[in-house]
Amino acid sequence: MLIPCPWCGEREDNEFTYGGPAQVAYPSDPEAADDASWARYVFFRANPKGKLAERWVHSAGCRRWFNVVRDTVTHQITPA
Repeated sequence: MLIPCPWCGEREDNEFTYGGPAQVAYPSDPEAADDASWARYVFFRANPKGKLAERWVHSAGCRRWFNVVRDTVTHQITPA
């Protein structure tokens, strides 16, 4: 799978690390969040079929984070 890094261009997926879905809301009051709230934030994610906004880091390259939209069925990636 080729992933388009905005700074380095298209590279093989083994140069990247998946950072999870984009736009996951961080707890508004982290000090007051209980264990169940943290568990929902850290571990529970939707697994939709179709297009999903994702975070990636070019860990073997420029080391920058960026968002893409990936189709979970075809793995086609477009810049976010």
